[in-house]
Amino acid sequence: MTRFRLMLVGLAISLTASPLMPARGASPPIPVLFLGDRGHHEPADRAAQIKPVLALRGIDVTYTENLADLNPETLAKYRALVVYANIDEIAPAQEEALLDYVEGGGGFVPIHCASYCFRNSPRCVALVGAQFKSHGAGEFDTTVVDAEHPITEGLHPFRTWDETYVHDHHNADARHVLQKRGDEPTLGPGRMARAAFSTPPTGTTRGPGNSRVFRT
Repeated sequence: MTRFRLMLVGLAISLTASPLMPARGASPPIPVLFLGDRGHHEPADRAAQIKPVLALRGIDVTYTENLADLNPETLAKYRALVVYANIDEIAPAQEEALLDYVEGGGGFVPIHCASYCFRNSPRCVALVGAQFKSHGAGEFDTTVVDAEHPITEGLHPFRTWDETYVHDHHNADARHVLQKRGDEPTLGPGRMARAAFSTPPTGTTRGPGNSRVFRT
């Protein structure tokens, strides 16, 4: 996870967890639940890396690998839920708890491989915005689509190497693209950066009803 991604995720969590950033020292830390697993992406290591960075932004991260934590009582303790994992299925009760949490205003931040989670739930796939299909890898340039959004304000284009995700089952409803991969023909048609949804955004927000979702 690059320093840029740490910064972007940190700011996104701040904004999805609360409509306004609290003044430094004026409010208690924003509690955030980070759902990972024991897969090859090593979410526990990534959580350990971002935890001190986010603490400087007033965000208190709690890491879990227990899918049973997706219940109303536990989620009510947190202002946002981060998912960075490969969890194929979600039980009906956990699905309802997650959807109710987001619809009730809880922040939701699915990162990278989270677009391959909960594939048995069309509603969860729609909430994330698309479902992972395949990926290549290569260098590409980024393009900021909305330079006035608080998450991407002041962010300049850059060249990076990353996995180039391809998604299907797209849900464009209430989707707002913040950044996309620049046109890079060497990656092939339809290739998209790891945070891609359409052709090919690398950062999106979603806001139906009271929901606050950021996908990267």
